[in-house]
Amino acid sequence: MAPVVSPRLVAAVVVLRDDGAALLQHRDEKPGLSHAGMWVIPGGHCEPVETVERCARRELLEETGYDCEAPRFLMSVARNDVDEHLVVYWTRYDGVQPVHCGEGQAVEFVDYARRSAYAIPPILVDAWERALAAASH
Repeated sequence: MAPVVSPRLVAAVVVLRDDGAALLQHRDEKPGLSHAGMWVIPGGHCEPVETVERCARRELLEETGYDCEAPRFLMSVARNDVDEHLVVYWTRYDGVQPVHCGEGQAVEFVDYARRSAYAIPPILVDAWERALAAASH
């Protein structure tokens, strides 16, 4: 009997400005990299000893320099095409901490109305829309 292999856990955080813009990262153009060259919400793979929320916070800090204290759960989805389970949180940008590109080609706040000008995976556009809905409540 073959061993059961669990999907890799990936955690990410949608950081929203008050105007609805989201902080996105322009991924590197590396072969084999998931969503290479696309614009994504900051996140990454969880280490075996950390919680998913802790992973989301760590990845956000490593990739953008932004430290969020209490991200709110947004959604969880199995990505069977790449054997990953994506867990997404959201938080409001505090307007104080500077952000910088710690990984990838660039990070910037992207206006929701301009999203079609960026190559963003559909699942992450969905996450952005869900974060906007959650923030309006």
